[in-house]
Amino acid sequence: MNQNRSSEIVHLVPVILSGGSGSRLWPLSREAYPKHLIPLFDQKTLFQETLLRLKNIRHQDPVVVCNEKHRFMVAEQMRTIGVTPQSIILEPVARNTAPAVAVAALQALKTDPDAILLIQPADHVFKQCEVLRKAITDACLLANSGKLVTFGIAPNAAHTGYGYIRRGQSLGGSYTVDSFVEKPDRKLAKQYLSSGEYYWNSGILVCRADRYLQEFHCHQSESYSFAKQSIDQAVDDLDFLRLDPKAFSKCEDISFDYAIMEHTQDAVVIPLDAGWNDVGSWSSLAEVFPHDDDGNVIQGDVVTLGVTNSYLHSQGRLLAAIGLDGYVVVETSDALLVAPKESTQSVKKIVTQLRKNHRNEHLHHLTQYRPWGEHELLIDKAGFQVRRVIIRPGMAIDRQIHQFRTEHWIVVKGEATIMVGNTKHLVKQNESFFVEKGQIHQISNVTDKHLEFIEVQVGECIKEDDIERFRYDNHQEQEYCLSPDNTVGK
Repeated sequence: MNQNRSSEIVHLVPVILSGGSGSRLWPLSREAYPKHLIPLFDQKTLFQETLLRLKNIRHQDPVVVCNEKHRFMVAEQMRTIGVTPQSIILEPVARNTAPAVAVAALQALKTDPDAILLIQPADHVFKQCEVLRKAITDACLLANSGKLVTFGIAPNAAHTGYGYIRRGQSLGGSYTVDSFVEKPDRKLAKQYLSSGEYYWNSGILVCRADRYLQEFHCHQSESYSFAKQSIDQAVDDLDFLRLDPKAFSKCEDISFDYAIMEHTQDAVVIPLDAGWNDVGSWSSLAEVFPHDDDGNVIQGDVVTLGVTNSYLHSQGRLLAAIGLDGYVVVETSDALLVAPKESTQSVKKIVTQLRKNHRNEHLHHLTQYRPWGEHELLIDKAGFQVRRVIIRPGMAIDRQIHQFRTEHWIVVKGEATIMVGNTKHLVKQNESFFVEKGQIHQISNVTDKHLEFIEVQVGECIKEDDIERFRYDNHQEQEYCLSPDNTVGK
């Protein structure tokens, strides 16, 4: 890398947009557990892979913009791969990518007035990371001259699920942007593919932070003011930066493509052929995995007979399929999806229907993750509920009281430290403990091994309405607490 290229990279700030409603890969993804936070391919998630693919490029600590409900998963996943964030910015409400990038730009400029943003969604896959890294280096040079640079993916099919970019004048390795085009129908997509003038829109942007804000202020002046106000009035909360909710909610719900890229005179596209996939549907995900001799992708406990060109995924139970061709079948503990591959773009409509019917399957899995560990719902009947609970070493569930239910705990692994009022109890493996209605209690794991226990709740109310939570009076002690909206805070 020559000196000019190196000097630009010094100012590079990765901005990871970690939003998502968990609808495209339902039922595996949920609102509380979107696809980029799920380990789809190996032990690492798409979010972690997005951060790690930049390890060979010199850059500053990343800025992450995420949903408040996902904050502890984001922080924990960064910690486990050894990545320290510059900021984790919490959006009180979703307002699409334009306001999210604006607050990230404002935050980055606090520490570097020459910051160059590398804005990436957290849920994309690149098979050829070296090709991507070279394109990022080239984009930084263009960005420093005032350009807003996006990557155009060389299309290999007439895909109707992507937006398109039409290239303009050649700049030698890059092009001016002639136009952005929305998702076309099949006939138009075929015309785009045969013309050779169009690229899939990757959703990645490289630009100076100050240039982005100039354009945002020019084309979205009101939203710019509200975004700036939300940062100016933001509050530090442990490792997170909480935007002012009143101000940020007034920003227009709009993408940076609509807000800026379709209007600026400085948009540039760099063609990129790096094995990109946005994992935007089950059929797209199936393209990433190796196929067997019958054209199938099979994951989990699956038995097939006469099945071809299909994606079969089982999380737990045996999945048996006969005579399918070109289907997606996904099994989880509480839902089963069966759909032709060409219809998987419509999975979001199923999620919308679940939401309208006031069901819970779009919100979370039977297993839910917390900063202190996880809990899995085993039985949920009128008057009682059974859960398997795991508390990580050194962690604790918040102190609480229930007025309408009792709780029975049976330790199956590890050792529990239980406080009832001011009395401490140690409960070991194969021992049990009973908490009556109206008792203030807390269960902790002070050991260096995981604590696992079965919890049986019995009573007339076993919902979140019957939980009153408490904080320590001694602020030198720390705990993780569940807030009234059932999210987890410290």
